[in-house]
Amino acid sequence: MTVDALTDVAGLRVGHATRVGDGWLTGTTVVLAPEGGAVAAVDVRGGGPGTKETDALDPRNLVQKVEALVLTGGSAYGLDSASGVMAWLEERGRGVRVGADPTHVVPVVPAACVFDLARGGDFRARPDAAFGRAAVEAAAASGPGAPVAEGCVGAGTGATIGPIKGGVGTASTVLDSGITVGALVVCNAAGSAVDPATGALYGEMFQGRVDYPPRDVHEAAQRRLAEVAARSPRPRLNTTLAVVATDADLTRAQAQKLAGTAHDGFARALRPVHLLDDGDTVFALATGARPLASASPLALNEVLAAGADLVTRAIVRAVRAAGSVDGPGGAWLSYEELYGRR
Repeated sequence: MTVDALTDVAGLRVGHATRVGDGWLTGTTVVLAPEGGAVAAVDVRGGGPGTKETDALDPRNLVQKVEALVLTGGSAYGLDSASGVMAWLEERGRGVRVGADPTHVVPVVPAACVFDLARGGDFRARPDAAFGRAAVEAAAASGPGAPVAEGCVGAGTGATIGPIKGGVGTASTVLDSGITVGALVVCNAAGSAVDPATGALYGEMFQGRVDYPPRDVHEAAQRRLAEVAARSPRPRLNTTLAVVATDADLTRAQAQKLAGTAHDGFARALRPVHLLDDGDTVFALATGARPLASASPLALNEVLAAGADLVTRAIVRAVRAAGSVDGPGGAWLSYEELYGRR
């Protein structure tokens, strides 16, 4: 049975650490690989990225697999959450062996952050190593193929998309070849997910099932957004992050291609995208459980296309799962509150 989430890729687990209230509106999300790690890659296209250990994922470099990925709020400060994940992995002897003693390991934990500083009211309320440990412990405690919480959780807690609330979304599919592909997105975009002329979600236009809101509903939503923007100005500093994963046996170069083509999913669901205000970053993971070459001559193309499609669908799910926020750091209305669930 599948749960339409990144965790449908066997062996992957997802955990969130979330803190809301008393000045906080932020969190951290960890994707934990099977023990022994997974092939990983990254593609960064935003103009203002905040990342850690991404150079290690270059196919020309030494590291072959990673044990975990970290997505976090808190802008560059929040990258400290990866230290908590590193410590948890080291305690279990998981990482790159650097000596004869099996406990002598260096866990390579690539991380990327979104900008959500002061959205809860306190500029200094941001994730640290304790958030990373809490998120990886939550991932480890989840069962195989466990559902993944969406909306305002983990790294999506303080996320926004243009003038509306953003969050976490996830999706998966099983290809005709039997290969599974999944995606998880933290949608925190400077651009918009909503067509200003109709109120429809851009991502749903590419899914072939556009839900056009009634004109009066759209006009009322636009008025409400204008009112909120007038009393709650905010800087255009954002970033959308994604993890695209598969159980296919990909090389590191193939995984990097997967990370790159997955950015097409951003462009279908968000406009504009990859701005200087954004730090848009996609990680790719391949667990290697299914041989790629024996599936079909075009198996890699099918994986690449599915990755982009799933990123689009995960963004739509993030938008629809998010809830409204109105606090000392600002107000953001959710798409569902503005347009209703139809």
